Amino acid sequence: MKRIKGGEEDGHGPPSGSPPEACKKVRTQASEESEAAGASDAPVSDWARLPQELLLHIFQYLPLLDRAYASQVGRRWNQTFHMPELWRCFEFELNQPASSYLKATHPDLIKQIIKRHSNHLQYVSFKVDSSTESAEAACDILSQLVNCSLKTLGLISTARPSFMEVPKSHFISALTVVFVNSKSLSSLKIDDTPVDDPSLKVLVANNSDTLKLLKMSSCPHVSPAGILCVADQCHGLRELALNYHLLSDELLLALSSEKHVHLEHLRIDVVSENPGQHFHTIKRSSWDAMVRHSPKFNLVMYFFLYEDEFGPFFNEEVPVTHLYFGRSVSKEVLGRVGLHCPRLVELVVCANGLRPLDEELIRIAKHCTQLSAIGLGECEVSCSAFVEFVKMCGRRLSQLSIMEEVLIPDNKYSLDEIHWEVSKHLGRVWFPDMMPTWVPFCDQWRSSIPWKKQAAPWLHQKGACTSGLT
Repeated sequence: MKRIKGGEEDGHGPPSGSPPEACKKVRTQASEESEAAGASDAPVSDWARLPQELLLHIFQYLPLLDRAYASQVGRRWNQTFHMPELWRCFEFELNQPASSYLKATHPDLIKQIIKRHSNHLQYVSFKVDSSTESAEAACDILSQLVNCSLKTLGLISTARPSFMEVPKSHFISALTVVFVNSKSLSSLKIDDTPVDDPSLKVLVANNSDTLKLLKMSSCPHVSPAGILCVADQCHGLRELALNYHLLSDELLLALSSEKHVHLEHLRIDVVSENPGQHFHTIKRSSWDAMVRHSPKFNLVMYFFLYEDEFGPFFNEEVPVTHLYFGRSVSKEVLGRVGLHCPRLVELVVCANGLRPLDEELIRIAKHCTQLSAIGLGECEVSCSAFVEFVKMCGRRLSQLSIMEEVLIPDNKYSLDEIHWEVSKHLGRVWFPDMMPTWVPFCDQWRSSIPWKKQAAPWLHQKGACTSGLT
């Protein structure tokens, strides 16, 4: 049977009427085929007699709109459309037509889901645009999910954090409904929301045995004590994303306790809200405890600081594995990175001013023996130093994204010659980038956190790493 959508066949034929009319044609065609089969005793496909298991399998591959059209073919197809297996995973897309070009979940469908399928929902996400109305609509839906037991919940703002514009009491009330009724929540993504300490206590009280992933960057109403409560009680937590102001020695020690499972990913956003902001220091002993407990964990750190705010960082050994600088960073700081980040696997430098980074790159290649990916944006490196860096790292460099403007010709190599020399040491053909193409490691985690506005445009390309947590 040809797939029908919007009243047209998926070929290049002319329109064949509205979806209901098209579905009538499908039923007519099925009837005619059945009659023909009875007359000739020849084997003919009868879509109406497909086993429900096979029909369900087919429906799972169809977009929601196509499923809705197919449900009108007959009673059995309609029954399949409403089977619980098809409603366990759902993404509500809430957008205001006047301000967004993104598609939105139809209000009638939302009502039907709440009425007939809310108890089937398990993996739910809300994607909202920048309008407060969309965020409030998401809260209204959450507050009605009293009969469901969610396993995962994600709140995603596609533009500015619209959930922050919702009255805090409305948001907390809706979120509490999910926390209380779920009992088996394993993944929670609530970045850029007004979640607070009391609501986290409700989360812990009802889901401490099942919570494995928590993403809550840019949640200003949460205190270090609030996130410490989560770490103390949720011993199965494997992935955590938060802002630096919530990070503490006590938190790292709680995550390193004997009761706690091995942490897999810890993402820290170090963001300066105001120039000259003060940042606290984490003791090396706390990091050491974390490494002893979870020797293979990934520590991902994003820095959006002004140059004079890096004082507390990289003065002692830090077990960071993936490091991203979204603003200009000084030669001095990069030099400290080379000395104190022995576990570094990936480094992205957005900008560095006008002084070449020759010595710093060589130092990083020498001391960061696990480095396998590097990206340089608005920086300068002499061609000779760059070749030496690649030679020291060798074929372990699986990702090497360097803008052509970064490389400064010298008396040894020109831009026309350097790609041959670099390719020789990499063991594969390499050319400098003409435009940004960086796809950082954390894309493997598939996160949905929007980048901070302070980040330079170069780091936004190709869905650059957004959190690392799934």
